[in-house]
Amino acid sequence: MRKSRQEAAETRQRIVEAASSRFRENGIDGTAVADLMSQAGLTHGGFYKHFTSKEHVVLESLQLAAGSLRESMEASLSRSTDVRGLNAAINDYLSLEHRDDPGSGCPFVALAGELARSSDEVRDAATEGVVNLVNLIASRLTELPPAAARKKALVMLSTMMGALTMARMVNDEQLSSSILREAKKALLP
Repeated sequence: MRKSRQEAAETRQRIVEAASSRFRENGIDGTAVADLMSQAGLTHGGFYKHFTSKEHVVLESLQLAAGSLRESMEASLSRSTDVRGLNAAINDYLSLEHRDDPGSGCPFVALAGELARSSDEVRDAATEGVVNLVNLIASRLTELPPAAARKKALVMLSTMMGALTMARMVNDEQLSSSILREAKKALLP
C-alpha cells in the first residue's frame, strides 16, 4: 500500500530529526544510515525512497539543527530587549546543560571537523547558519555601529563555540566547568 504525500513527508521529517540528533551525538562518519533509520523507527531499505544520499540527509539535518539553535538563541534574547537578553543567550549557550547534551545542542560545535570536510553545499548551509547567529547577536549590540557590532558578534560567537568545544573535549569536570565559567566572564558585561 502506497503512503500518501503527507505520510511520506512526515516519515521524511522523522528521518531528518533522527539524523540531526544522531549526527550531533556520534558524528556524521560515526552514524550509519541503518542507525538513523532505526532511531526513526524505520528499516534501512526505506532511506533511499526519501534521500538520494547520506550527504543529502546531512544537509537537511544540519539546516534543521541550525534553525533550532537560532530559535533557542532568539528565545533567550527575547527575555529582555536590553543587555540582559544577550546575557541570557550567553549563559544558556555556555551552560552545563548545553555542554552535556550534544544531541540537541549546537551542530557547529558537535560537527565542526566533519563539516569542514563536507561538500560545498553542506558548507554553504553551515556558513549560512553561522552568519545567521552572528547577525542575531549583532542585532543586540545596538550601542555599536553595524560594522563594529558584526565584528564583535563574530568574536563573541567564536568564543562561545570555542569554549563549548573545549569544555566537551576535556575529561576533567572542574576544568570543563572552569572553561565555561571563564568564557562567560569574558563575554558578559
